[in-house]
Amino acid sequence: MKRKQLKIWLLLLTVGAIFAACEGPAGVDGLNGADGAPGTDGVDGTDGNATCMACHSTETKSDIEAQFSLSVHNSGLNAVDYAGGRSYCAECHSHQGFVQFATTGAVLGNISNPTAWECGTCHGLHETMEAADYDLRLKDPINPVYDPTSTIDLLGSSNLCANCHQSRRAEPALTNPGEETFSINSTHWGPHHGAQSNVLAGVGFAEIEGSVDYPDPGSAVHLLQASCTGCHMAPFDPEKDQGGHTWNPSVKACNDCHGASNDDFNYGGVRSDIENKLEELRDQLVTLGIVEWVVEDEAYEPIPGTYPTVQARAFFNWVGLDEDRSLGAHNPKYVRALLINTIEAMDAEIAAMP
Repeated sequence: MKRKQLKIWLLLLTVGAIFAACEGPAGVDGLNGADGAPGTDGVDGTDGNATCMACHSTETKSDIEAQFSLSVHNSGLNAVDYAGGRSYCAECHSHQGFVQFATTGAVLGNISNPTAWECGTCHGLHETMEAADYDLRLKDPINPVYDPTSTIDLLGSSNLCANCHQSRRAEPALTNPGEETFSINSTHWGPHHGAQSNVLAGVGFAEIEGSVDYPDPGSAVHLLQASCTGCHMAPFDPEKDQGGHTWNPSVKACNDCHGASNDDFNYGGVRSDIENKLEELRDQLVTLGIVEWVVEDEAYEPIPGTYPTVQARAFFNWVGLDEDRSLGAHNPKYVRALLINTIEAMDAEIAAMP
């Protein structure tokens, strides 16, 4: 028994000696190399709270709400009461309608309790959560209602405005090409109220031939160097209640661009000149029997009927430019060309009257 145990111990010692003989030399300074130099610190990211508070701080939010309270858009006085609930008007005449249009591309039906515009009308869900995220519901170039095959691009956030501030009808030569007469079938016929984007882009009106050439579409200085938001949402001026979220145009913004020091928007007398021409054209239309003064509405309105197409085109220009309400400031060269050529054409129509 003892002899057998001795043999086992001798065997174990032999195996241990063999493994010991196969072991390599010991490494220098252990198994790991020396630590490398510390890496460069990363750049700190934007404080998420700071980004949110750029708009949602108590002071900023209060300022915007105070400015917005001065805006006609906030009151809805000119729109919501009579049109905000109608399915075919609501996309621009009520908060609910615009949100439906921006979200689905259409208004789903009449709205039972329409309300005026609010923050959430123009601003939807956040997209990037970064400081430059203006989060407008609509900002792409538009295909205008009067001609969906064309495009109006007011370059950036101003495209939101263009969705509503555009002509809802085409001028007679576009809808009835080559016809000598045209029927005005309503006292509300025309481009509709507020076709400012058409004026700014220089498109969509009746370009009657005359002595003045029309500028190329999209060439207006106010389109290329300014914008709806640049003029109407310039830094708020508390003394004049202009700019910011009032959307009242800013005299300071105009002076800054023109290098002027005007107290009003009549730079170079443009607005006075255009106002005179609008009145001249209106009086011509009255003489031709297309327009009359309506006492109960306290407004000049068209008399429904069938007229020579050139006269219907002239009315389209007059009412559209009158309801643009900038008196040419949005695009002086285009508006001036339209009025001079239209007045010349109406002079010829009056001369031909029996």
